[in-house]
Amino acid sequence: MIARFWHGKTKTSDAAEYRKYVIETGIMGLTSTSGNLGAQVWQQEEGDATHIIVLSWWDNYESIKAFAGKDIATARYYDEDKKYLLEMEPHVQHYECYDFRKL
Repeated sequence: MIARFWHGKTKTSDAAEYRKYVIETGIMGLTSTSGNLGAQVWQQEEGDATHIIVLSWWDNYESIKAFAGKDIATARYYDEDKKYLLEMEPHVQHYECYDFRKL
């Protein structure tokens, strides 16, 4: 299983609205892609800024390509992201997950 982490930062005053937008765009796009095993939105307030993390689970790298395109390390953004994000991070991270109970 592959975990895909995307991180963004928005103004705390925009965090609830942006989280809703992320769910309507990114989460819906992720979870409707074949091979996606689920996704979560994590949030951490840090004063005037709030970190938003999207963690998605995938069965393999080919499935991620169906969502992200050929270069899976490049972050995928939607039209309104520029309105909310304080910066546009260019990359995401991927981690291979191992179930310790099966090792």
